[in-house]
Amino acid sequence: MKPVPPNPGKSYAWYVLGLATLTHALVVAMPVMCMPVLFKEISEDLGLSLVEVGTVWGMVSIAGMFTGLVGGSLGDRFGIRRTVSISCLLAGVTGAARGLSGDFVTLIVTSFVFGLLPPAVPPNIHKTCGIWFPGKQLGMANGVVSAGMALGFMLGSLISATVLSPWLGGWRNVLFFYGVISVAVSIPWWVVRSAPDDSSVHESSHISLRRTLSHIGSLRSVWGFGLIMLGTGSCIQGLLGYLPLYLRALGWTGDVADGALATFHGVSLLSTIPLALLSDRLGSRKVVLTVAAVMTTTGIAFLSVADGIMIWVSVLLVGIVRDGFMAVFMTMVIETRGIGARYAGTAAGMVVALYRLGGFLSPPLGNSLAAIDKGLPFVFWAALATLIFLGLHFVKDEKPGES
Repeated sequence: MKPVPPNPGKSYAWYVLGLATLTHALVVAMPVMCMPVLFKEISEDLGLSLVEVGTVWGMVSIAGMFTGLVGGSLGDRFGIRRTVSISCLLAGVTGAARGLSGDFVTLIVTSFVFGLLPPAVPPNIHKTCGIWFPGKQLGMANGVVSAGMALGFMLGSLISATVLSPWLGGWRNVLFFYGVISVAVSIPWWVVRSAPDDSSVHESSHISLRRTLSHIGSLRSVWGFGLIMLGTGSCIQGLLGYLPLYLRALGWTGDVADGALATFHGVSLLSTIPLALLSDRLGSRKVVLTVAAVMTTTGIAFLSVADGIMIWVSVLLVGIVRDGFMAVFMTMVIETRGIGARYAGTAAGMVVALYRLGGFLSPPLGNSLAAIDKGLPFVFWAALATLIFLGLHFVKDEKPGES
């Protein structure tokens, strides 16, 4: 019997998955998640109030409402390679520009412009998974790239303020540093293959943006997915921007407060792939998402009254399902009848636009409640998380591995 020759296409698929995972970490996650732990230094330098900090944090989300949708659609129309490469390049330039801010207004403007770029990347990353790892490997692939996001979130919150800022000479140079990395990541994307030779999804589908949006918008389940993302964005973005400041206000030292946020993302990193594989094994994405939503809502609500060790328990309860939720969710979107890998970019962009809307509105609104009681913002964000359950009511499982 002749030995089976190695499959070069499969080896390349793993290379693409590795590049996609690093892109999530280095371009999307770290340059964004560095901000909550740098806010203390930034606010002292620029004289920002707590509500202004919340507004800056929310500005990234509102900008991403538009480009997440457009970026996903451009990936469907013109191909992943060019869309992701140009997005990484521009994200690096605009992310570095935040370091030039001299006051609240300029920080708002530069944060908004930067916020237009990274959201264009994830819909195309998940589309990449749908193309290179179709069928029963899709859940695993989405778990890996979501773990990359979790890794970036963890490293961004762990080292940006306590390691990079002292080493590089302040928060401005940290943002310049991340900008250079994003520009570097754009280079391999420019030459990567967007699809296997035998794939039915090519660089350009020759379907108009208007027709694609009309098709995706006509699917009832897409609007259910949108509600899920609206609730998720509202509670998670509010929590992430406020937690380090809240813990400092309770008297925690800066490194311990930042460590809590890093722990949140660290436990998320460890559990992302197992949760994705669990949804494969159970044959139900919806069950996993429902349990994760219960844990998220409970953990955030409990933070409003938790003290000492119970704060860590609450952080772990929410963190353990944070990125695993997104991996399973994106897999469910791609598997939905009428979407598939062909329309994955547009569908992911459309539903994540509502994540961004929630992430824009909830941080300043929640932060403003801290004037009444420091724990009240968590109650507000937990209440918004109940939208996840409403959205789950309108979606149904497809058989994993079949779209």
